[in-house]
Amino acid sequence: MMSPVLAMAIGIVVMLLLIIFTRLHPFPALIISAILIAVLAMPIGDVINTVTTGFGNTMKSIGIVIGFGCIMGIFLEKSGAAKRMALTILKLVGVKNCDVVLGLTGFVVSIPVFCDSGFVILSSLAKEFSRLTKKSMVWLGGILGMGLYITHFMVPPTPGPLAVVSTFNENGLPIDLGLYILCGLAVSVPLFCVAVPLFRYYGKKYPDLVVKDEEIDRSKYTPAQLQVLDRIAAKSKAGQDMETKDFEDLLAAEKLPSAFMSFFTLLLPIVLIFANTIVGQIPSLAGTTFRGIVQFIGNPVVALFIALCIGAFFLCREFDRKTCVALMGEACKDAGPIVFITAAGGALGAVINTIGAAKIMADWLTATGIPAILIPILVGVIMRFPQGSGTTAMITGSAIVAPMIAAGLPVNPYLAALALCLTTMCPSYLNDSYFHVVTSFSGMDIKTSLKTWSVSTFIIPAVGSVILIILSLFIH
Repeated sequence: MMSPVLAMAIGIVVMLLLIIFTRLHPFPALIISAILIAVLAMPIGDVINTVTTGFGNTMKSIGIVIGFGCIMGIFLEKSGAAKRMALTILKLVGVKNCDVVLGLTGFVVSIPVFCDSGFVILSSLAKEFSRLTKKSMVWLGGILGMGLYITHFMVPPTPGPLAVVSTFNENGLPIDLGLYILCGLAVSVPLFCVAVPLFRYYGKKYPDLVVKDEEIDRSKYTPAQLQVLDRIAAKSKAGQDMETKDFEDLLAAEKLPSAFMSFFTLLLPIVLIFANTIVGQIPSLAGTTFRGIVQFIGNPVVALFIALCIGAFFLCREFDRKTCVALMGEACKDAGPIVFITAAGGALGAVINTIGAAKIMADWLTATGIPAILIPILVGVIMRFPQGSGTTAMITGSAIVAPMIAAGLPVNPYLAALALCLTTMCPSYLNDSYFHVVTSFSGMDIKTSLKTWSVSTFIIPAVGSVILIILSLFIH
């Protein structure tokens, strides 16, 4: 049998080659990699059992959660709840900070909604802001994209970080999901604060990419919205500044869910999961009926199911039953590949753990004196750089990093998971579908997008890595 580390290296390289240079989907590529590593480094009779057990253990822990999360996300998207949240944030921060409005809306919406679809939905709002305020789409489209991008990678129940938490737990590294959500948000906030001045700088550097009046298709607006648009155009010609109420009136012409119901549907599962975390830390509640109830409704499966029901019966009450069921079917189509990729990553992780490659690497890296926090940081970049899928990079990276920490790599599991999710942001360029979504819907050319959007996906993870390295000096 081959050296476990060499077998793992061969398997990972083969997986990346299959994904990058062939048309093979990440799911079979991950399974092939897991089987190849197992064949090279363990008795042949144990190969299939190890792979299927790892696949099944991951599927049972995360499959339902991803499915429910995708359905909840599509309800928020199609019902107009995302636009309602944007309008609510606009009232709070004002039209002069419309870039912050867009970024914060994306920041919130991307927790359950995929960043690609979130950008498509909200880009129309960014274009309206650009046309009416004469601010560059490099600025407004970029900050919207980054707001969506940050929480997509950092905050469950988005599938990538959710899969990372699951993989760490499967390897005996107890990460509480509620606490991890708080940690992800805590790291995401300073990253967003860095992104705002960064894209304002890009907006001043590329000021000409502004949506012009003639680029707006008036046929897509209701008569009430057209009246508001004409009123705003008249104010603009008269040299008057736009007011927050102008944008309020523009969105008010659409039939949107209430702000309370929009935010309630989004935040309820997060609150329930967090409540489960808090109750679990209070010894006096051990064995009580109250604790049992909170732990039941705070389980991610139940919490997301409750949010799903609220979305179906309240956010989507304007839809008929057939439309609502069709939306659920559309969400399940999106969830399927993610569930299978995640479970395949679990199979790969189980093989790496079983053959002992993780312990060998952990012992070697510890002996070299390399700061342990750098390992997940580097693994995240290495897994992401050659291929475009951040979710696949997170799943594959966690299958490598989690067994190493379980084998003795001295780094806090929460920090390691955050570092891995953070650096799989880096970079977003030509092989990334989201790069093309941001580029095309913002009206940028490829060259401008590479100089702004792609560069920002290096800068933001770099800033986050510095934060996590500093934290690792105090948290062990």
